Amino acid sequence: MEFTAQQIADILSGTVDGNPDVTVNNFSKIEEGAPRSLTFLANPKYEHYIYTTEADIILVNEDFIPSAPLKKTLIRVPNAYAALAVLLDMIEKRKREKTGIDSAAFIHPSAHTGEGCYVGTFACISENARIGDNCKIYPHAYIGDNVVIGDNCIIYPHVTIYEGSLIGDNCILHAGSVIGSDGFGFAPDGGQYRKIPQIGNVILEDDVEIGANTTIDRAVMGATIVRKGAKLDNLVQIAHNVEVGENTVMAAQTGISGSVKIGKHCKFGGQSGLAGHISIGDNVSIGAQAGVISSIEERRTLLGSPALDAKSFMRSSVIFNRLPEMSRTIDRLQREIEELKERINQ
Repeated sequence: MEFTAQQIADILSGTVDGNPDVTVNNFSKIEEGAPRSLTFLANPKYEHYIYTTEADIILVNEDFIPSAPLKKTLIRVPNAYAALAVLLDMIEKRKREKTGIDSAAFIHPSAHTGEGCYVGTFACISENARIGDNCKIYPHAYIGDNVVIGDNCIIYPHVTIYEGSLIGDNCILHAGSVIGSDGFGFAPDGGQYRKIPQIGNVILEDDVEIGANTTIDRAVMGATIVRKGAKLDNLVQIAHNVEVGENTVMAAQTGISGSVKIGKHCKFGGQSGLAGHISIGDNVSIGAQAGVISSIEERRTLLGSPALDAKSFMRSSVIFNRLPEMSRTIDRLQREIEELKERINQ
């Protein structure tokens, strides 16, 4: 389909800076922009591409001021990245919808699937499971006993949802993710480890997205909870009895140990890790590969392992590079002090 710049601006409540009648029929990255495509500029590091890209329409933040003449049509919006997400979502929804129950799917007679659901080949919906309206259960997904899934959810291939898990509305679970597997609970007993049964469950609230091959363990007792709007990347590990706050985001390979409580609007960089039984306040940012071993107050930014306040880490990192030189200087000063002591004693 083709859209004019003015049509796109109307969809996004933006303003056109240039030719409102120019048309596009595709998207492209700004550095690879092709004619008749739309691209965007959200990161200032990529600004130099805006002057050479072949894309015909460019989404920019409304306060963007070009540093050189521009011949392209701009659409100014409050947030170019968020506006791009709106357009891509619109295009995604125009794709042909999967519908119906495949004849090779298994749905237990006691299970319930809502209106407008799709259940793919070899998907399994177990005893007493409840699936809401307009859900898509892709091939080879497994829905355990007594699982409840809300409306408008997407369960991609090979997702496993263990018994008793509760999934809210508008959730997306990507391929291979595991919801409700046993938490890592073992009690030392005479030189061996006795397994502690994990009798709780997992609760994902509304609008949660879980990345591919991410694992969320069921609680020992009670629930492991991922609150509304949280987004977890691929290969994230959430241990038993963790609570992840609303609209918190975690990049790939983040690991959260048991019984950690995480606040709202937190951000976790890739490969960051948290020790067990600590609390993280609201609006905390934790950098990639940071290791957090104690509770953190709200509105802090931490880097390093063990994690330090970002400003302290940056000051310390300057010293790290000088440690060999400082060590040699200390050795030299120690020798000089010893020599002075000997002279004084003489």
